[in-house]
Amino acid sequence: MNPTDEQLMAGAAQGDRVAFDTVAVRYAARLRRAALRVLPDGSAADDVAQDALLRAWTRAASYDPAQASVSTWLHRIAVNAAIDRVRALRPTAQVSDDLPDTTPTPEQTLATGDRLRLLAAALATLPARQREAIALTYDQGRSGIDAAAQLNTSPRALEGLLHRGRKLLRAYIDARE
Repeated sequence: MNPTDEQLMAGAAQGDRVAFDTVAVRYAARLRRAALRVLPDGSAADDVAQDALLRAWTRAASYDPAQASVSTWLHRIAVNAAIDRVRALRPTAQVSDDLPDTTPTPEQTLATGDRLRLLAAALATLPARQREAIALTYDQGRSGIDAAAQLNTSPRALEGLLHRGRKLLRAYIDARE
C-alpha cells in the first residue's frame, strides 16, 4: 500500500529522507509547471522547482495538514519561489527626484473603488457554484485540483464553472460601464 502524502510529510518532518524523496518524485513536474506560469524560461523553472523542494524539505516540520493539502502547500512554495526569482531579476530603480509620482490621484482612487463595487455587485449575481469556483480559484489562490475537490467536482467541470462565471461577470460589467 502506498503511503499518503500526509504520511510521507509526517515522516519527512521526522527527518525521513526517503519519505520526502517520494514526495519530491510525485510533485517535481507539477512544481515545474507552476513555476513556468510565472517564469518564461524552462531552465529557471527547473531551478525554482528544485528550490521549492529544498524549501519544503527544510520546512517539513511546519507542514500542517489541517491548513492545506501537500499539493497546495508545495504549489504555494513553488509559486512564491518563482515570484522571488522574478523580483530578484528586476532591475532596481535609483531613488531620485526625477522619478514620476505614482501615487494615485483622487479620481483614480474613486474609479478603483467604483470598479470594485461593480465587481462585487456582479459577483453577487452569479449562481452560488460559479461564485464559489471563482472565489476558490482567484481569491484564495487554490489550484484547480484543490478547488474542484472542495466543490466535489472534476477539474474539467470546475473549468466550465469558471468559464461561465467569467462570461457572466463580463456581461454584467459591460452592461453597466
